[in-house]
Amino acid sequence: MKNIQLLGLLLVVAGSFLPLVHVPIIGNWNYWKLDHYLAITCWILSVCAAFGLINSSAKVVRTFGILLIILFAFTLFAVKMQSLEYFSFVPFKSWRETFAGVVKLKWGWTVEFLGAILMILPGNKIKNK
Repeated sequence: MKNIQLLGLLLVVAGSFLPLVHVPIIGNWNYWKLDHYLAITCWILSVCAAFGLINSSAKVVRTFGILLIILFAFTLFAVKMQSLEYFSFVPFKSWRETFAGVVKLKWGWTVEFLGAILMILPGNKIKNK
């Protein structure tokens, strides 16, 4: 089961380089273009999970997998709120929501969440030495 968690870790790291958000005219953004601090936090949590994998500690890998899911959910919420805030100069709320709707989430989020879930699921089947 350690291999499944390693695959999940690789998906999380690779997913941070995939397109996560599409902004019209500007193009696709990955984690680094979204926010440097969130990208660094994602990579630090991934390194800590890798440390847990190396030491065969299922509890550490599961903990950091849960923290990664929380980080991804926070990032999704922040992207939606920032897109609404970006168009706050528009006088009508319906127009603001329409303009904010042009910021689309991309398929990279699926890879990110799948990787974090793979890190969490088989965690109790690893035998600690």
